[in-house]
Amino acid sequence: MAKPGKPQERRSIATNRRARHEYEVLDELECGVVLVGSEVKSLRQGHASIAEAYGRVKNGELWLCGATIPEYANATVFGHETVRDRKLLVHRRELEKWHKRVKERGVTLVPLELYFQGSRVKCRVGLCRGKKLYDKRQSQKDREDKRSMDRAMGRRR
Repeated sequence: MAKPGKPQERRSIATNRRARHEYEVLDELECGVVLVGSEVKSLRQGHASIAEAYGRVKNGELWLCGATIPEYANATVFGHETVRDRKLLVHRRELEKWHKRVKERGVTLVPLELYFQGSRVKCRVGLCRGKKLYDKRQSQKDREDKRSMDRAMGRRR
């Protein structure tokens, strides 16, 4: 348990770097993840992939589908499946609000990051809309313009 007033450490396990390139993130939500023991041990070693994962609302619950957590090498017969649906823990009001927005056309749930906050595994999920090709070009152009301005400012100093 963390001491009061002291912020808990946050250690990243896996990030979905392509998510911000492929999607426009409309909103973000921090969720807890329901895991078994061997999954946690595998995550502590830094093994996970959320690149092909997505979120889904089933039976009034939020699920992380398609995330890969490889088997823990020292786990005996009580290991885990590498790819399975994992339950995400969110408040009911937030889930209902997001479920309404997910029903819209073109809006999906994409996991952005998997990380440890203290001893707990958290997942940051984004409510996203897919970018068109011209949107991707525009964001790349904006990045290049910002980089060139920073270079010019660096030369002036």
